[in-house]
Amino acid sequence: MSDRATTEHAVLKSTDDASGVPSHGGRPVWPRPTIDEAPLTKAILVVLAVGFLALFIVLPLIAVFAEAFRRGLDHYLESFADPDTQAAIRLTLMVAAIAVPLNLVFGICAAWAIAKFDFHGKSLLITLIDLPFSVSPVVSGLVFVLLFGAQGLFGKWLAAHDLQIVFAVPGIVLATVFVTFPFVARELIPLMQEQGTSEEEAALTLGASGLRTFLTVTLPNVKWALLYGVLLCNARAMGEFGAVSVVSGHVRGLTNTMPLHVEILYNEYNFVAAFAVASILAGLALLTLMAKSVLEWRYGDALARTRLY
Repeated sequence: MSDRATTEHAVLKSTDDASGVPSHGGRPVWPRPTIDEAPLTKAILVVLAVGFLALFIVLPLIAVFAEAFRRGLDHYLESFADPDTQAAIRLTLMVAAIAVPLNLVFGICAAWAIAKFDFHGKSLLITLIDLPFSVSPVVSGLVFVLLFGAQGLFGKWLAAHDLQIVFAVPGIVLATVFVTFPFVARELIPLMQEQGTSEEEAALTLGASGLRTFLTVTLPNVKWALLYGVLLCNARAMGEFGAVSVVSGHVRGLTNTMPLHVEILYNEYNFVAAFAVASILAGLALLTLMAKSVLEWRYGDALARTRLY
């Protein structure tokens, strides 16, 4: 019998006589459907995606750096000799240096409590963590003004004790902490929930204390997701505009962060200086993106589990 005849005979034997459907072991074997777009459709989708990214992401970044260096490197560096610009940079770094560690501690504690323990009010706590994502930053800043302003709920008490929160650095820190605190917690909660509590229970059974269990078991398992959340939190803290704009008072050299200083310089038609300061924020965004890409490339499996929810 020829090879062709042998093949046809095998196919006929594996075919159900009643339906003519290929079968294996008495069970029908259906061909898997395949999705194959037409070449024209693929090309259109690729062009749309690339065009959108180029128009809304790449071109604005190029425009920022092109405008910043439009008059040369000397004028670019001269923009940072302004004392108000230096004060804005220092304030931004200081606010981020306070807000990010606070959110780091809060995020770890909240994620550990939600993922590892059962208690009444867990759903409410998760909702409160997500609140800054659903509330406008401007509204967030206004809330602090209503609480700590001169006519606010605690305004008279603060004035009596010579304390100032709104239109001062403490108000900027509070507003920044509020709008950025979900980032760390939201990166850790899904990963901790997916890992379960078996490793912690084993460590406790072997005699480890709660703190040692956390430091040697829980924390190493989430270190890369934690770093990922810190990167996002830091980028948002340094670039926050809406909430900080409401509580800062826009006092040059005192309560202006870099985003607010960029707005003032631009409104004064000092375009080179405005884009020079903006280029620092853009550079920060690029560095954050690079660090994010490196983390996802090296530790993609661990980070992917944080996207379950």
